[in-house]
Amino acid sequence: MPKVETFDKDLIIAQVTEVFHDKGFNATSMQDIVDATGLNRSSIYNSFENKHNLFLECLKNYKSKCNTILSEKLNQTKNALESIGLIFDIYIAEMSKEEQDKGCLLVNCASEMANHDISITNFLQKNQNDMLSLLEGLVKKGQENNLINTKRDATNYALYLYSNMQGFRMTGILISDTSKLESIKNTIIQTLQ
Repeated sequence: MPKVETFDKDLIIAQVTEVFHDKGFNATSMQDIVDATGLNRSSIYNSFENKHNLFLECLKNYKSKCNTILSEKLNQTKNALESIGLIFDIYIAEMSKEEQDKGCLLVNCASEMANHDISITNFLQKNQNDMLSLLEGLVKKGQENNLINTKRDATNYALYLYSNMQGFRMTGILISDTSKLESIKNTIIQTLQ
């Protein structure tokens, strides 16, 4: 008869996400995971099979939480340009936190593991496609409402914004000065007007 889980799986994933966020996938050992959760190795292996599967669960959970926050905040905006600015504002708020010098888990994962593991690459590709779709929809709406120029089509501007957002988040690892981050954001937004 298989053992029944006697721990809060969501709590374990949250604890392990912090470890992966601090150390990255490759530098995180099973002992780090044991120390963070208080579980023994066999419980971890029985529940998640291996570190890789646990990492994917952490990535999915992290993305889900980020998407929830983003959706809630975007629902409060008045127009597409404000929505795009709000996405940058969310990133600035994250980067300005005192303890936040570790960057975005998804961006960090992309720089550490993209193209080294097919399941991670597929996860990151889907995440990218979802974000590009959101941005393209915002740009189209902004162009229809004459808030965003039509020098480029929505697809090109979505790629431009996505690329800038990735770089912006990497920049935020080393720069936490809110005024500098706001200046970068404003320059990017001005390109659209």
